Amino acid sequence: MSTATLPPATSRAPLTAWLAVLAVTLGLFSIVTTEILPIGLLAPIAADFGVSAGTAGWTMTLPGLVAAVAAPAVTVASGRIDRRVTLCALTGLLAAADLLAAAAPGYWAVLVSRVMVGLVIGGFWSIGAGLAGRLVPAASVPRATSVVFAAVPLGSVLGVPAGSFLGELLGWRASFAVMGVLTVGVLAALAVLLPPLPPERATGPRVLRGLLRRPAVRAGLAATLLIVLAHFATYTYVTPFLLEVTGVSARAVGAFLLVYGVAGLVGNFAAGRMPPRAAFVTAVVLLAAATLLMPVAGRWDGGALALLVVWGVAYGAVPFCSQSWFAAAAPDAPEAATVVFTSSFQATLSLGALAGGVVVDALSVTAVMALGGAVAAATLATVHRYPSKC
Repeated sequence: MSTATLPPATSRAPLTAWLAVLAVTLGLFSIVTTEILPIGLLAPIAADFGVSAGTAGWTMTLPGLVAAVAAPAVTVASGRIDRRVTLCALTGLLAAADLLAAAAPGYWAVLVSRVMVGLVIGGFWSIGAGLAGRLVPAASVPRATSVVFAAVPLGSVLGVPAGSFLGELLGWRASFAVMGVLTVGVLAALAVLLPPLPPERATGPRVLRGLLRRPAVRAGLAATLLIVLAHFATYTYVTPFLLEVTGVSARAVGAFLLVYGVAGLVGNFAAGRMPPRAAFVTAVVLLAAATLLMPVAGRWDGGALALLVVWGVAYGAVPFCSQSWFAAAAPDAPEAATVVFTSSFQATLSLGALAGGVVVDALSVTAVMALGGAVAAATLATVHRYPSKC
């Protein structure tokens, strides 16, 4: 469908356009926060339902696995529906998932809610993450994209600590209930602030298969797999590292991770002001250096904190750089490119956490840092395939 039915981004008032970007960012913030909220609530969830910590850990693994499948499935199924309607429907489903978790009569209901979250992650990210080009003028797209991707570190910096604190005060169910109510507010913001967004081109299986035949897209998949695998294989186990190797107190771990999250915000916005290729190379080098040095310099509080700052800046840039790669590799099919980005990112997120656990169990937390750093460094072999226009 042609965009002639839409008011072009350049014809809308700047404030109106940026409010629409903010609404999408809030939607993604709600999704990111809900996805990783169980990190700080696993113990009380496990105790409430009488399940093991490992079983409770499925609340983190399940959404990513479902999202990897849902990204193409939801986008294809909603191919001819106005994108504002689709995003609002997915946000309503997220609110329902949060409220179901809050009222869950058994652990099975929590898992059902996490499947719902996975569906929302796959669909909303695939459609919403690439909308900047339809909401603001071309010159503002990189800055708008970095604002949208700020939802990732913001979820870590604000959403998860706040949810954990509320869980300690009122119980883990209260955290999900509050997220449900807040998500209803985000739904209202999307409905009011987004313009009509009829699909520019229906994303079908043929379009997705065509994208996967492009060398630059396949190289982007390889780069995303390597860097995201390296990050989640290591970061998933950074708390055990800080406790066991660095010797940080349990109370101080939260402060260390808060510093990491703030650094992630800096990295996200810094990437938006750099050429994406240069930002990607910088992020890969910094992430590899931070994880490789962690077993050596991370044995002391100061060294670990400094490396977490470097790590946070590096990973904060990764989602923006990866999405920019796919968008540049398929400028004629931006939504399909975002589907490929979302699916590969979510699948590798879950794979990285699982692979890291295998290494930790077989070797140690220091070994997983070193191996993760080596995988991150290997990502540099893909850089020459970054689309030339970046």
